[in-house]
Amino acid sequence: MLTDTLDEVQLMRSQKTDAFESPDFALIDELLTEEHKLIRQSIRDFVKREISPIIEDCCQKAYFPEFMVAKFGEVGAFGPTIPQEYGGGGLDYISYGLIMQEIERGDSGMRSTVSVQSSLVMYPIYKFGNEAQRRKYLPGLASGELLGCFGLTEPDFGSNPSGMVTNFKDMGDHYLLNGAKMWISNSPKADIAVVWAKNEEGRIHGLIVERGMEGFSTPETHNKWSLRASVTGELVFDNVRVPKENLLTGKTGLGAPMMCLDSARFGIAWGAMGAAMDCYDSARRYAAERIQFDKPIASFQLIQKKLAEMLTEITKGQLLNLRIGQLMNEGRATTAMISMAKRNAVETALNVAREARQIHGGMGITGEYSIMRHMMNLESVLTYEGTHDIHLLILGNHITGISAFK
Repeated sequence: MLTDTLDEVQLMRSQKTDAFESPDFALIDELLTEEHKLIRQSIRDFVKREISPIIEDCCQKAYFPEFMVAKFGEVGAFGPTIPQEYGGGGLDYISYGLIMQEIERGDSGMRSTVSVQSSLVMYPIYKFGNEAQRRKYLPGLASGELLGCFGLTEPDFGSNPSGMVTNFKDMGDHYLLNGAKMWISNSPKADIAVVWAKNEEGRIHGLIVERGMEGFSTPETHNKWSLRASVTGELVFDNVRVPKENLLTGKTGLGAPMMCLDSARFGIAWGAMGAAMDCYDSARRYAAERIQFDKPIASFQLIQKKLAEMLTEITKGQLLNLRIGQLMNEGRATTAMISMAKRNAVETALNVAREARQIHGGMGITGEYSIMRHMMNLESVLTYEGTHDIHLLILGNHITGISAFK
């Protein structure tokens, strides 16, 4: 179970009303079902009620609000595409994308917590685990009773996960796990970790490692300038005895964690657009209210240019995400398609955030507005789960048929 170091009531709650309105220039809502719109509205209301009032204080204090984990479970944010029999929502991928969009509109760190739980922990247990593993872990993860993390990246192997050195040996009645992972969201507070390691033949497998196993530790990473409301750390394995029933046997090889990352990157594409939409909406409002030279700055040509370009790129990103979501529902979305959507969304969001910061002037660097927080968070989103350049090379490989990785 999760425990807080700060009580929820100790956090400074913003008195500023979250008046966010979602831009929909191309009438994309007409392409959504009524269920999609209801799910989006439910999460949007949740973000306005639970995240927006406290998130600035959480980030200023570099504090991860653990109490939000149970609240995410209550609102159905965890495992929305997992079947209901395991505690999930049984929803489609467009619903998942909309949930990620609304949560990251609130904060990228909060979205990271949710998407790791959903795409990188629940997804592999459901997809590659056996029925006993599904029954044991998924309901608790869905409700927020349990928090999970995903161990792939290593100190010397980020963009090249196949080079991992974390390994396990068959000791007869158990496996012996050794190695380390880093830059792991949720790890210092996680109850379980889905860890990717090589067996004695060098084949990559997934194992479920539980907190409390001897030799397993999760040091926290401090002094972050980004994702300050998210908790990040390492996974260290020193002769950890892992029961054989904790091996994920449904799929082996690097393709298994890559499938998880496809699901997570899809969520990031929607989430980053949520951050972009928040920055745009804030800039639009501020430009209409801020008076200079005896008139609103929204009347100036350069401000209108910035807003028009923001809206154009957001609309393009919304349409791309929606199409990829349709293809995800049909099982036809490829890794390259998802890479394009993730890369486009994060680049768009960063550009929108930077332009919005200029429109806000000096106020844009303060916690009075979400702009600088989004900008700092997005610098991490640009890098994790495939760096900006790696996604270019994934697309390049698709275009040319030639891998640039080796």
